[in-house]
Amino acid sequence: MHKPVSKIREAKLELYRKKGKIHAKAVEGRFNTLRWAMVWFTQVVFYGACWLSWESNGTQRQAILFDIAHEKLYLFDLVLWPQDALLLALVLIFAATALFFVTALAGRLFCGFACPQTIYTMIFVWIESKVEGDHLARLRLDQGPMSGQKLLLKTTKHGLWMLIAIWTAITFVGYFTPIRELLPTVFSFETGPWEAFWLLFYTTFTYVQAGLAREAVCQHMCPYSRFQGVMFDPTTANVSYDRQRGEPRSSRAGDCIDCGICVQVCPTGIDIRDGLQLACTNCGLCIDACDQVMAKIDAPSSLIRFASEQELAGRGAPQAWKSRPRVVLYAALLLIFAGFFVLTVSFRSLVLVDVLRDRGALLRETADGHIENSYTLKLMNLDHLAHEYRLSVRGFPGLEIIGQKDFVADPGSIQSLLITVSAPAQGTLSGIQPIYFAIHAKDDTANRIEEKSTFALK
Repeated sequence: MHKPVSKIREAKLELYRKKGKIHAKAVEGRFNTLRWAMVWFTQVVFYGACWLSWESNGTQRQAILFDIAHEKLYLFDLVLWPQDALLLALVLIFAATALFFVTALAGRLFCGFACPQTIYTMIFVWIESKVEGDHLARLRLDQGPMSGQKLLLKTTKHGLWMLIAIWTAITFVGYFTPIRELLPTVFSFETGPWEAFWLLFYTTFTYVQAGLAREAVCQHMCPYSRFQGVMFDPTTANVSYDRQRGEPRSSRAGDCIDCGICVQVCPTGIDIRDGLQLACTNCGLCIDACDQVMAKIDAPSSLIRFASEQELAGRGAPQAWKSRPRVVLYAALLLIFAGFFVLTVSFRSLVLVDVLRDRGALLRETADGHIENSYTLKLMNLDHLAHEYRLSVRGFPGLEIIGQKDFVADPGSIQSLLITVSAPAQGTLSGIQPIYFAIHAKDDTANRIEEKSTFALK
């Protein structure tokens, strides 16, 4: 039989789970260190990448820029256009598959370590702790009456939160409007309507989500927590409490001393001893806290640990890739999508052409015995440089282009060309014959494309 829960523990859990927002107790350990390493890594990339410059064709530009106005995406030396939407689709599919793969291996690791909601909540809570004190001081401050000191602390905290939210919004918009051009307009209140809208929206969104909503997003709003279970199997490792070893609590018959520390450090306020729950983000902080308690009572660590259902049932840890079909499937899909992406980028043509036959007349016969067909060629230069192109045609003897064969196309421009192709009347050929238009840049032999069409003979 379990011993009654002590009144002291009831009071602690009342503080941490039922009194307004959750103020989690700070804890040190390997998982907390990994979480902060991810904070530093992601934010250095996010806040810093928009300031990188890149030299292209003798001019400096922002290295990473989503230039919506001109329908271009700059990624260092790679320039993508709306016609490259397949590449974006591949990136999104790869990211989703990678998330499924990680979830099948170790549950909601993304949520606990890399989710933007987690990252910014950690930053905002760190600011809160520096201004208001530790978790107990914050609890007392929230529950206490309004005073001058409380007003000062709350104002300071929310002011710092707002500064972080504003700078985050400026950085975000700086990936769509060059940040070196955006900053002067922000400080002089001269931003355009769209920039102003997204600055206000993203500032508010960051402030509300990371500062006010916090754990409520993981508890009630996140859709991922609702369908993550379909990606689990008995070999998926999740943060789990070893019930066989820990029970009965508060007794040396079980290693759990019912201290409640695992609940106090949980960012979403759950009790991991109740089993896997929607709000659990697999952050591992309860593991860090429990290991410290186990060390103090000279008990083995890992009472709470990453473990699969199979392992907790005493059937041993899952063997690498054996009996894990969904993990193997996700890994295979990752390789396929990555390979397809590399091939698509490698063989991506920097010029696109669409050939349309003249619908008004099938053919024309000239006085000198030649047959002429008319075409409209729509050509797009996908390079970030202007090129001079040469147009040629092949298919059967005597084919030639009448008129201009060379033309210049600006970066990202769409050229509409009216082309006339002539061929001598053929004694052996008649009807509809296949032909091929070839277009290549004079200064770049790799920048070439060939498009099939037809030629009508008598």
